[in-house]
Amino acid sequence: MSGRARLTLFAALATLLTSWSLAGLVESNTWIAQAALLLAVQAAVGAGARRVPLARSLTVAAQLLVSLLLLVFLFAGKGESTGSGPLAYLVTDFGALFGRGVQDVGEYAIPAPLTDGIKLLLLAGVLLIGLLVDLLAVTLRTAAAAGLPLLALYSVAAGLAADHDGSWFSFLLAGTGYLLLLLAEGRDRLAQWGRVFGAAPRDRVSAASGYGGGAGGGGQAVAPVRTGRRIGVLALGLALAVPLALPALGDGLLGGRGSGEAGGNGSGGGTISAVNPLVSLQSSLNAQDNRVVLKYRTDSGQVADQYVRILALDEFNGVKWEASGRPLSDVPERLPNPPGLGDQVRASATEVRTTFSASDTYVQRYLPMPYPATGVDIGGKWRFEQAGRTLVGDQLGKDKFQNVQGAQYTVRSMLLRPTVRQLQSAPAASDTIRAEYTKLPDNLPPVVADTARKVVRGAKDDYTRAVKLQDYFAVSGGFRYNTRTASGTGSQAVARFLEDKEGFCIHFAFSMAAMSRALGIPARVAVGFTPGERQSDGTWNVSMRDAHAWPELYFEGVGWTRFEPTPRSGISIPDYTREQAPSSRPSAPAALPSASASEPNAAPSKADDCPPELKKLGECGGPALSQQAGPGAGGPSVLAVLGWVAGGVALLGLPLLPLLWRTRVRGRRLAAGSVLEAWRELGDAAWDVGIAPDESLSPRGAAARVVELGLLDAEAGAAVHRVAGAVERTLYAPAGADASYPGLADDVLLTRGALLAALSRPARLRARLFPRSTARVAWAASARWSAVTTATATRLSALRLPLRSRG
Repeated sequence: MSGRARLTLFAALATLLTSWSLAGLVESNTWIAQAALLLAVQAAVGAGARRVPLARSLTVAAQLLVSLLLLVFLFAGKGESTGSGPLAYLVTDFGALFGRGVQDVGEYAIPAPLTDGIKLLLLAGVLLIGLLVDLLAVTLRTAAAAGLPLLALYSVAAGLAADHDGSWFSFLLAGTGYLLLLLAEGRDRLAQWGRVFGAAPRDRVSAASGYGGGAGGGGQAVAPVRTGRRIGVLALGLALAVPLALPALGDGLLGGRGSGEAGGNGSGGGTISAVNPLVSLQSSLNAQDNRVVLKYRTDSGQVADQYVRILALDEFNGVKWEASGRPLSDVPERLPNPPGLGDQVRASATEVRTTFSASDTYVQRYLPMPYPATGVDIGGKWRFEQAGRTLVGDQLGKDKFQNVQGAQYTVRSMLLRPTVRQLQSAPAASDTIRAEYTKLPDNLPPVVADTARKVVRGAKDDYTRAVKLQDYFAVSGGFRYNTRTASGTGSQAVARFLEDKEGFCIHFAFSMAAMSRALGIPARVAVGFTPGERQSDGTWNVSMRDAHAWPELYFEGVGWTRFEPTPRSGISIPDYTREQAPSSRPSAPAALPSASASEPNAAPSKADDCPPELKKLGECGGPALSQQAGPGAGGPSVLAVLGWVAGGVALLGLPLLPLLWRTRVRGRRLAAGSVLEAWRELGDAAWDVGIAPDESLSPRGAAARVVELGLLDAEAGAAVHRVAGAVERTLYAPAGADASYPGLADDVLLTRGALLAALSRPARLRARLFPRSTARVAWAASARWSAVTTATATRLSALRLPLRSRG
């Protein structure tokens, strides 16, 4: 095996061994075998391109193209394309799968399930690192620098899987791979100086040289390569052993996980740290597979009002809304009364019992449950945070916490029915509540408070102000619901949302909460799910697209009260927010059947005839989306089939491009009837089989060289010499003499056939499919580029000359 081939092999091996550090990030390791195969193909393409030889840039481009094609074929049909044809697949289907992988990374905890999107990210990342390592170690011959991408890969994996039990083994594999790569490069460099030297004869080594046995003569000489190998093994062993002997950096002055994280194992300590669960809310709303995360059964008579709440975000620091750090306690058998709830409202409430079943793929440290819960029956270690009335998973070990994954639990909660009169007559909140829940950042743009005051102009109480704010977003303000809007959460994002009037639940909830605080109304943002979809067996399914955020406003005697400013279909508008609506409106936000439901009507509906609550649900003013059924609706269109066929033919034709180019060039040269063109074709035919051209030889000498190296028989040798004689006559005959002869093209083809016949079958196939003479294409491109740059430089220098003469 040559030195460069050995380098290629060990570069791929180093990447594969380092990629094992990613094994702790996912539940299944089946992707590693696929990564090994893809790395082998990528390395083989690089070795073949360097053997041609191709320019460095073309070698990297070939490896990148083949890697991309392999990924495309491996994941074909696993995404959701919105178009038809190969281009639509490459741009939308493959891109959508990549985007889904990014979403899955943000949604799942480690170890995550090996979804198609996550597998695509893993394989693409390993191939990219493999390409960089191959480029640095083999193409550029700097194996030491190849450790940088390997270090990046290992660092990312080690940082994400900090609690992976096999981290030491991953480090051992990564270090071994890198040392093997350095060893391969060292052997190759020594080989370029000649034979790799080993132990010197014992009688020729002095004691001072360090390689011999000294005076005693009992030692054995050690080759420098073997010494380097031993040093590498020793360094790797020390890197593994030394951290075990050092004291661990735990809690104390360096910070730790004592009170900063939830829980601890004590009975009353621990706080809930600031957390922003909205990172994946937008991706959940845009999820393509819409997987079910919760199933529940309830005895509530008003399921539409039973939102499944996760936690409340009560602190707005100008950058984002988040849950403030609060003390945790053990979960009591019956939870304390909600803050602010008075006896009148509690007396009219109904206790509801709901049984939940969480999906095995749903990993959430906060327990989803209706608000306000009065009791929870669940196994595991959970802690209670009283202000937000949330349950959070306790710490189970180092970097491990209780979560809701696969949990079965029952929640008892109250279904509150406050009246409009109770909300209007609510007394002012206590100074403590107002001070904490009306705080706004100093960088909040003035347009937020100005808009709030303008919207609630004329309102005499906080309840009426809150309803006017809700209706401004949901009905009269001209806002549109769009989950594709950028999900900013800071102060400027609120101002931008009020100007653009387009966003999704995050924007509506954050903006209404901020404007309520600007009016002096205590407010926070709740995060969770809408009630979901009822099933035929009476259960309810909550999916990822049911993820939602809504504002909660505080009214003394009622407590934290839900409002719904988001104009999204399927959302329940609270009954207590309909006091100002006309009496003709329905009491529930369900769309009533109209007279036009039984027959089509081409006339547009009038916006004035649509009830406000239907506007809130997004059911007014737009044509219904219908499935266009046509003759070909059951399968792909003719254009799609033709596009796929054309794309497949083009893809299969890529490896045949060198063959097609040589065939075209050969035909053009021989059809011209020129002796010199025929001689060039003969030289390229010899080059294709491995006889490189030698421009220093005369035509007769070059012909003899081709006959000898090509192992040509007498007939083919005579043909070569006839062509060489014609070349000499052309070059040295008097002007006007014609040196061509009728069998010129036949002699060239006869020679080419004899050259190919002398090869083995694999060599002959390589000469046909990947002819070496295609290097002329790169030479021609380089020459043209050089000519363009020279001409450009000449023109620029000509433009500068008059300027210099003025001085």
